[in-house]
Amino acid sequence: MSQTPLISFIITYYNLPVEMLRECIESILQLSIPPEEREIILIDDGSDMSPLNELIDYRDQMIYLRQYNQGLSTARNVGIDICRGEYIQFVDADDCLIQGGYEHCLDIVRKHRPDMVIFNFTNEGTEVDTPYLFEGPVSGTEYMHHNNLRATAWGYIFRKKMNGDLRFTPQLLHEDEEFTPQLILRAETIYSTDTYAYYYRERADSIVHNDDKQWKEKRLDDAEYVITQLDHLANTLPSAERIALQRRVAQLTMDYIYNIIMLTHSEQELNSRLERLHKRGMFPLPERDYTHKYKWFRRMTNSKMGRKILVHTLPLLAKER
Repeated sequence: MSQTPLISFIITYYNLPVEMLRECIESILQLSIPPEEREIILIDDGSDMSPLNELIDYRDQMIYLRQYNQGLSTARNVGIDICRGEYIQFVDADDCLIQGGYEHCLDIVRKHRPDMVIFNFTNEGTEVDTPYLFEGPVSGTEYMHHNNLRATAWGYIFRKKMNGDLRFTPQLLHEDEEFTPQLILRAETIYSTDTYAYYYRERADSIVHNDDKQWKEKRLDDAEYVITQLDHLANTLPSAERIALQRRVAQLTMDYIYNIIMLTHSEQELNSRLERLHKRGMFPLPERDYTHKYKWFRRMTNSKMGRKILVHTLPLLAKER
């Protein structure tokens, strides 16, 4: 245990089938990393039943920590605090790594020792054709100037010391959206690749598919919290970093407006929430040439008629897909 591992894999688990967890662990063990260069940390966030008795084969190859239920953010924060690896990889217990693609990312880490490697993911299984090209290095600020982020915290490998005191906000839905942009801005060297290195398993009972009214309201409230926090942070940064983060804030605000429409189908709710953003100087959306979709959405949301059309057409278009 005296050697610093190359990478710590932090798995977060809560009330999932143990078969999924075993598949997740196996996807890590099959990588070409010697035992002394890897650290597997399993954070059980207060599951009804501990899975440990069904993981006897892995007990000597991982650290298991069980805490009372505090949510995904706190579980990840615990993992960050106790891990020893030079790099960190988050893995959700119902997902797994894709060996060929992830080996490619590890090759980039070993050869270039960047602050971060950003990779692609798929929900179509682990048998996928994947490219092995990559780009970089660029700084985090430059990357955010030219790319739309995939903010999922398991979508990249990152150097632990770069993380510093940055942590996930407890009890926040979609906490990745707040965490990832701040982490990327701290990176001096980023490599990015389109290789599929992560299998994201979509489940009907996942948090994304929750249809409860109170949950929808919390999701929107938390999204509003994230964009206002990031906007406040942007205003404290030097020019280049500020412009990069403001681009991300504008994109998240567009997503937020879209989700208000899709979750509430209410023109009144939309206008009420937009009024709150307006008072903070965050609406209308800034006039920028980020993407064609962004420019179109900005024009539509700038008028009452445009917003009325969006409220009545977007849910119908989603049903037709």
